[in-house]
Amino acid sequence: MERNNRSLDLGSVIVGVDGSEPARWAALWASDEAARRRRALHIVYGSDVDGRVLELSDDDMERVRVAGRELLEATAEAVRARHPALSVTTEFSRSGPAMSLRRAASGRGTLVVGSRGPGGFGSSALGSVGLEVAADARTPVIVVRGSEDEAVHGVVLAAARDERDLDCVRHAAREAELRKASLRLLYVQGVLRSVGSAAGAADGQKRAADHRGQSLRAVAERIRAEYPSLTVQADLDRSVSVAGVLVEASRHADLLVMGGRRSSGRLGRTLGHVTHSLLHHAHCPVELIPRHADEQRSEAS
Repeated sequence: MERNNRSLDLGSVIVGVDGSEPARWAALWASDEAARRRRALHIVYGSDVDGRVLELSDDDMERVRVAGRELLEATAEAVRARHPALSVTTEFSRSGPAMSLRRAASGRGTLVVGSRGPGGFGSSALGSVGLEVAADARTPVIVVRGSEDEAVHGVVLAAARDERDLDCVRHAAREAELRKASLRLLYVQGVLRSVGSAAGAADGQKRAADHRGQSLRAVAERIRAEYPSLTVQADLDRSVSVAGVLVEASRHADLLVMGGRRSSGRLGRTLGHVTHSLLHHAHCPVELIPRHADEQRSEAS
């Protein structure tokens, strides 16, 4: 049965804070996202005192608790000043940041993290907490890259190939619709450096590109039918660096949406090397949409 995509609910927004400037910007960005969705914003501080109970004295724990609650209060105050009508809740968690965020999402909300942390206790530097959240997430995760003074481009970029990416592209379409932006679908076919010397291999690459182009255009037509007011552009590119093309394209986008869950055997448990590169180098926030189990199996084959 065809789903009613017009009722696609992106869910509430949960953001992690740790006192760093990137986390503060992530919280403000998350408040904008929650306001667009007309959903609540939940701000979480994962203190990890339970994991450090043998290292911390009672006085240390009290200082962590007081500092964490002050940070939550200050962040909520900044968010309410930005969006007075927004429903904002806060949570001081004794668990680590990644576990606290996953538990707060409860399999429904969208998790938001900053691009890096301050280092040291309570940090959420990408590569540790940020990557852990992204790699093991069962709900959408947004890593907020860029800065507050970034220009607005009016474009949501979706990394897509074929119908297996429809859920991801639908999510991107809904994000574009909420932003009153256009949607750009981009498939980048990886090309081996040695292919140019083998005519047969080059012909095979061209046939594959033609097939992918047809599949991408079919996805674009499907989205245009489901979102008739949305401007949808579909582009196919070829490069020896898939990540490099997507990173460059992210310069001209307000959000990059891509499938986030990969088959086992990739970097970490669920991140491919392209995803990993984008989380570190994209010029705009990156939203990872979990893939279903059948999609993961198809990528492994």
